[in-house]
Amino acid sequence: MKALVTRPRDDAAAVAAALTARGIEPLLAPLLRIEMEPGGAARLGGALVGVQALLFTSANGVRAFAEASRRFELPAYCVGEASAAAARIAGFRTVASADGDVGDLAALAAARLAPGNGALLHVAASSVAGDLAGALEAKGFATRRVVLYRAAETGSLAGEVADALRRDEVALALFFSPRTAELFVRLARAAGLTEHCGLMTAICLSANVAASLTGVTWRQVAIARRPTLDALLAALDEAVAA
Repeated sequence: MKALVTRPRDDAAAVAAALTARGIEPLLAPLLRIEMEPGGAARLGGALVGVQALLFTSANGVRAFAEASRRFELPAYCVGEASAAAARIAGFRTVASADGDVGDLAALAAARLAPGNGALLHVAASSVAGDLAGALEAKGFATRRVVLYRAAETGSLAGEVADALRRDEVALALFFSPRTAELFVRLARAAGLTEHCGLMTAICLSANVAASLTGVTWRQVAIARRPTLDALLAALDEAVAA
């Protein structure tokens, strides 16, 4: 059994290992390419002045910050365990994981931090999902956002991926964001592969991700109970068992 992994290549290792441990062959199909913005240190500049904590909504944000700054004494508040693990590897001394989505991250930061102690800095991509700043500003926090990387779209499905889909060798497809789900649908249409999705089960990190797969008929669409890798893998296990 093969499973399509649509995460960027640097983020796919843990997913691939989990699939392999289940006897499922991972087929890496990174639909986004992570590119660091030039002049990261200059972009941070004065944005770090008076900051009490950093907010990370992806492991790529952690990696981008680590390339641009050594301010690892600042607490790192992370959306999930993948970004928290990246923060620990980078050298942050204090790391907290919301183990959820942007709303969970805002709730965690609001519960542990005080608005009067300084601003919160969101290290982000050029395109973001959710309204982290709005959720925190509603609780009285001053927030800043610095763009240190961007996720560039691939122009087509890789040849080996398209061939496997065309031969109906792929039983599962894992989707982690609305953007990658939308991009997959667009690329599959362009390659004339949408009819093959009818034999595949899409495993989605959230209902928002699943909603971005509309327009294509799937064998089944399974949604994780929480927006975490563990929950997504549990949804995969249930789909395979069924």
